[in-house]
Amino acid sequence: MWPMDRHGGSVVHWSTHGRWVASMLLVAGAMGGRAVAQGTPTAGASSGAASGAASGAASGAADSTAGPETAAGAITAGDREHTAMNAAAALADYEHAIALDSSKYEALCKAAREAVDLGEFEPDAKVRQGRFATALRYARRAVAVNPAGAEGHFHVARALGRAALAVGGKRRIQYAKEIRAEALAALAADSAHPGALHVMGLWNAEVMRLSGIERFIARNLLGGGILGTASWKEAVRYMEAAVAHDPERIIHHLDLGKIYADIGQTAKAREQFQMVVDTPAAEYNDPHYKQDAERRLARR
Repeated sequence: MWPMDRHGGSVVHWSTHGRWVASMLLVAGAMGGRAVAQGTPTAGASSGAASGAASGAASGAADSTAGPETAAGAITAGDREHTAMNAAAALADYEHAIALDSSKYEALCKAAREAVDLGEFEPDAKVRQGRFATALRYARRAVAVNPAGAEGHFHVARALGRAALAVGGKRRIQYAKEIRAEALAALAADSAHPGALHVMGLWNAEVMRLSGIERFIARNLLGGGILGTASWKEAVRYMEAAVAHDPERIIHHLDLGKIYADIGQTAKAREQFQMVVDTPAAEYNDPHYKQDAERRLARR
């Protein structure tokens, strides 16, 4: 839930008064909806998919031969692509469903999920931020359609974490507050939601990874008093719950392993990293997560 890259390094380097913000806002980029496709697009393919998805959704609404004639059919087509680990095609199908029925909650949530997954390791910054902005737009629309739904709030939190990478200072504090609020709203609707549990686990962990000085600046100078609620105990509790409710998801194990490593529980950390390595890739960004776990095991 903060801007740490998936190899464990910070995406944004620290500065004198703002270095803490770089680890405050990576939501769950890695913890997408209930299932995400595997494989990483190239920059060209990703940017092509971005424009293709938008044009495909628009043309599909005008010409029924361009895709399924109903929103439900388009969602089914997107689910097939999702299962086939083709995130770009899945996003295009979900966007086609939205073009056919703009109030389709399921399509809005799934489109947000795919857009974040496509953007997570996208090397082109403009394309990457475009993906995250698209995801946030769909997620907010999902919440507007169904304010009581857990999945919509989760996807807002997830997309916010990624969109926040392009802003700084006090604005990032506001993102951090909203990320936490949206994750808690998801858990209020579904206390066993793995993605929201993961978000809260990372939220606590990343606050605790800040130095005392950084936390002081965030709390007292930048309006981030809510950061004082974080603890390692809560980080472990939330992330262990995410694993318990969704044990097949690689990213839960990877981030739980990182938390265990941070608090000195090396044996438990290695166990989680080994599980990541041993589990077959089943989601879009799993190959990246598996490589991360392999590197961590090699240096411990």
